[in-house]
Amino acid sequence: MKKHHYEVQIDWTGNDGDGTKTYKGYRRDHTIAAANKPPIQGSSDPSFRGDPSRYNPEELLVASLSACHMLWYLHLCAVNNVTVIEYSDAASGVMSENEDGSGEFVQVTLKPKVKIAAGGNRDRALELHNEAHHLCFIARSVKFPVEVEGDLSFATTA
Repeated sequence: MKKHHYEVQIDWTGNDGDGTKTYKGYRRDHTIAAANKPPIQGSSDPSFRGDPSRYNPEELLVASLSACHMLWYLHLCAVNNVTVIEYSDAASGVMSENEDGSGEFVQVTLKPKVKIAAGGNRDRALELHNEAHHLCFIARSVKFPVEVEGDLSFATTA
């Protein structure tokens, strides 16, 4: 079995001078980076005091599911002689928030719009969505344990 490893760097950029001294006293802004790639400007959802001009983790999860499905679908079309000319997806997700502040996604809906070459096999093109869903790494992984290996340090007193 092959193992693939992924590394990203998350850096909080929302300290306005007092850290997290108060709940309202800090921004949720952060950057997401990986080697040799431009950073992604992130924040929390605006419902949780985030910056609406930045991507939030919930949007990135929905985008990951959508992109994974698309990439598998395009691959399957290519090897099954279905020529895709255009592909777009207006994906959406629903997260349920619990009284204690925790939450979980309860549904993600992908709505891919695909245009294939004239004379292509429409039925096969539609069937390939089921195969893509089955093969998508992200869709197969949305219920998984998350391990946390924290590193704690103390700020020096000014």
